[in-house]
Amino acid sequence: MKISRYQNYFPTLSKNIREEVYTRMAQLIEEEKEYCDKGNYKHMAQILTSVALYEILQKHGKNEEEAYRIVSEEMWKFLDPSSMQKLAKKSFFLPLMKKIVPFGFKNGSGYGWKYTWHDDDPKDVFRFECNECLYEKILGRRGMLKLGAMCCHADVINYGKLPYTDFIRTETLCQGGKQCSFRFVRHDTDAGEGWQRTDSI
Repeated sequence: MKISRYQNYFPTLSKNIREEVYTRMAQLIEEEKEYCDKGNYKHMAQILTSVALYEILQKHGKNEEEAYRIVSEEMWKFLDPSSMQKLAKKSFFLPLMKKIVPFGFKNGSGYGWKYTWHDDDPKDVFRFECNECLYEKILGRRGMLKLGAMCCHADVINYGKLPYTDFIRTETLCQGGKQCSFRFVRHDTDAGEGWQRTDSI
C-alpha cells in the first residue's frame, strides 16, 4: 500500500475498512502468487490495492459505479505528469526514452509480460508493443478489465500532454485490443505546438 497510488487516500478510510482491505490483499497475494516476484512488485502494488479497495468499498455500501469512480479518481489524482513534461522540453528526451524505457521494463517486469521493441525507428520516433500484460491476465479472469483500462488511462495522463511529443496508442489489451501499442513522435521545437495531438486511449 505504501508504494501504491492509493497511499494518500488509504489513511482517510476507517480502521475497519483498512483492516479488511489488508485482509483481502493477503488473500489476493496467495491467489496470484505465481506473479508475485521481485520484478512485478510495483505492478502488483497497483493491481492488488485496486482490486481490494474496489471490492471492500462495495461491501461497505458503495454500488459498483461509485466504487469504480472512487478507485479510479483516487488513482489518477495521485499522478503528477509535471516532471515528465518538464523533461520532454529537452532535445535529448526521445533518445533518453529509447534507452531508459526498455531498461526499466526489463528490470521492472517479472513473470507474465512480453514486449516487442524496435531498434530501427527514426530518431524522432520511439515505439514498442506490450504483447502480454499482467493487468490483463489478472483482472481479465476476475471480470475486472475496467480496472485494467483505468490503469491504461494513467499512461494517457502521464504522456498525453508532453511538449513537442505526441503519445499515440490505438489499442490496449485491457480494452479489447490484440496488444498495447505505444508510439512517441517528436515534433520540431521550432513548430511549437502547431501540430495535431493524437487522442490516444
